[in-house]
Amino acid sequence: MARCEVCGNDYEMAFEVHAQGAVHVFDSFECAIQRMAPICEHCQCRIIGHGVDAGDHWYCSAHCAREADPRLADLVRDRV
Repeated sequence: MARCEVCGNDYEMAFEVHAQGAVHVFDSFECAIQRMAPICEHCQCRIIGHGVDAGDHWYCSAHCAREADPRLADLVRDRV
């Protein structure tokens, strides 16, 4: 069994995520999201979809990017 690095649960169905040269062990997608998903710089939610990368900043949507920086109004849009 493997121990989840977020909650500490020792779970027989734990899984590994290999990312950027590191190996992470989780017992659920919820724990994996809490540890690995970036946080929107405007509304502070976890970005579990595509998100918007604006330079060195991450947002959950084009709306949040525009709210955080109005100069991005013509540069970002949500994917449809």
